[in-house]
Amino acid sequence: MSTIWRLTAFADFKTLGDAVERLDEIDPPIALSWLLFDEGDAARMDVLFQTRPDEAAFREASGLAGDVAITVEPMPDEDWVRISLEGLKPVDAGRFVLFGAHDREAVTPGLIGIEIEAGPAFGTGHHGTTRGCLIAFDEMLDAGFAPKTVFDLGCGTAALAIAAAKVLPDAEILASDIDPEAVEESAENCVKNGTPGIECFVAEGLDHPKLAGREFELIFANILAGPLVELAPGIAKALTPGGRVILSGLLTEQESWVSEAYRAAGLDVRRQTPLEGWETLVATRG
Repeated sequence: MSTIWRLTAFADFKTLGDAVERLDEIDPPIALSWLLFDEGDAARMDVLFQTRPDEAAFREASGLAGDVAITVEPMPDEDWVRISLEGLKPVDAGRFVLFGAHDREAVTPGLIGIEIEAGPAFGTGHHGTTRGCLIAFDEMLDAGFAPKTVFDLGCGTAALAIAAAKVLPDAEILASDIDPEAVEESAENCVKNGTPGIECFVAEGLDHPKLAGREFELIFANILAGPLVELAPGIAKALTPGGRVILSGLLTEQESWVSEAYRAAGLDVRRQTPLEGWETLVATRG
């Protein structure tokens, strides 16, 4: 087995959050995985590569300036999976908890578990965007909202679709992503989590025959600010009267831009409490 290389960057959370957002946009992915850790006054990003990374090329791709400290080191073959998962403890989000297989025994009793492994696909729940979406969904459930039709747009690992399936057993749930590998991983996660009824498919935004003319009571859209703004009119049209969309994948400085796009599309927009510099919005069709 070839040696795995780890690149570690140290900076403030926003700087590394911006870098993660850029890495998420690169297709195909430039690394095996990347994880962001909040360490109080600072933050750390670990990026794993199949071969030794070119630091200058990585800085250019991620947007990290030269004053951001970066280290590169080889990792023993037997250790890289363990190290890639270190720090990824179960994450509580309302009634939900997301965890990796390595932490099955550490899940808080009484919570609804969703098993998602770390990897290049977005949505392990150890990111403020996924957790923010789940908290918003949890609050909706507490208020008695029980949608019968749910769509996870840009599903990543399908963590959000799986959460919906676990609490809404009678709902029709669709999940799509532009990345075929993400859709394949999503389908595997659905089986692993006992929610095989979720229909996963490849789609670019709302452009797919399965979505033509469809309306949903709930849409998850945990993607990026630019696509969220571009898709605002289509998402608004795809909501039933009274339907809601949970929006995330946007930084605090992008919140007003995204909010205005959805207000312009005719929706009422409510801002959730930010998590780790990331915003979650709930928009409702009147």
